[in-house]
Amino acid sequence: MNELEQYIKMMVDADVKKMIISNPTRGTNEFKKLVVEIKSGAKYQISKYTKTQVFHENLSKKDIASRCYELTEGLFKQINGMSDSEEHIILISKKGKATYKVKKKADDKVVLNKKALEGKKNYILEEGMKIPPLVDMGVFTSDGSVVKSKYDKYKQINRFIEILDDEISQGNITKLNVIDFGCGKSYLTFVVYYYLTKIKNIEVNMIGLDLKESVIKNCNEAAKKYGYDKLHFELGDINGYKTPFDVDMVITLHACDTATDFALYNAVMWNAKMIFSVPCCQHELNKQIKTEDLNILSRYGIIKERFCALATDAIRANILECQGYKTQILEFVDFDNTPKNLLIRAVRRPTTPKSKIESAKKEIESMIQEFGFAPTLYNLLMK
Repeated sequence: MNELEQYIKMMVDADVKKMIISNPTRGTNEFKKLVVEIKSGAKYQISKYTKTQVFHENLSKKDIASRCYELTEGLFKQINGMSDSEEHIILISKKGKATYKVKKKADDKVVLNKKALEGKKNYILEEGMKIPPLVDMGVFTSDGSVVKSKYDKYKQINRFIEILDDEISQGNITKLNVIDFGCGKSYLTFVVYYYLTKIKNIEVNMIGLDLKESVIKNCNEAAKKYGYDKLHFELGDINGYKTPFDVDMVITLHACDTATDFALYNAVMWNAKMIFSVPCCQHELNKQIKTEDLNILSRYGIIKERFCALATDAIRANILECQGYKTQILEFVDFDNTPKNLLIRAVRRPTTPKSKIESAKKEIESMIQEFGFAPTLYNLLMK
């Protein structure tokens, strides 16, 4: 019995009520996660989750450890087992080295106590993982536990990573060139780099771009501290930036007003395969709106503001459709946390039917005509 199998047997013998086997070693794995539960007496059930289905397998207690080992070795990097008073954690390195630790019920400073762990969502960035940027953000404690006051931030970061993972896991991606516009202090930039390189094992060249010289200096120092040798930060404007490589992915988070439009424009010009954009402060159309038949939409300030923000992003999404992208607008964070909670995800199609392009263009032009809009991205790409 090797070390990993021995650790799994130790976890089972500790009478854990539930085991979660997660963190696949590669996106092509048949199963995305495994959940092991006691059904009755010494009977166990393994639920094996693919992207769209779940398969069940029933075993006795004497067989469960060896079967979990078969399903885990070389395929997953983490196992969490929950008992009444403890959490048992097995972490498996890239070289297959396993480590085992046991944590007592968390104190009030940490949000994920035993009860929360048993019912929590299985995040990509799991508690117990060693992610230095999250420790520096104050989201994780030094031992990888989630801090209670930062739990909403933890969920937001995981939500963004999940949206990326939906696309990254579609194919066998081994290398990515990434640009992050308006990176700011770049905590999320560091987390994305960690996810791509450490979890997905992708070779990444990544550049963060911002206008503040002090921010760029601090970010480059942090990248060196974390050992992220292919993550660099540069001083520069979103508009007109010249990339040193062919761009596969563009990220733009909270680029204010038309800065998002210039970021999207550049992404299209570079023929980026994937775009992930969280817009912010969509003021442009709010200043332009004029309509004879639908004055109700501009009469009340808050309605006008929200309608124009939604119209801005709807037009942006359709423009990207016209440029050959499959585009979605997704909820990024809960509306209770911020109304700036939408993310535009655009993935380049091999081909786009002409009829689809014409339909998307007609919808844009109808809205422009009805409300007197002159959107920056439309002027950059459609005229």
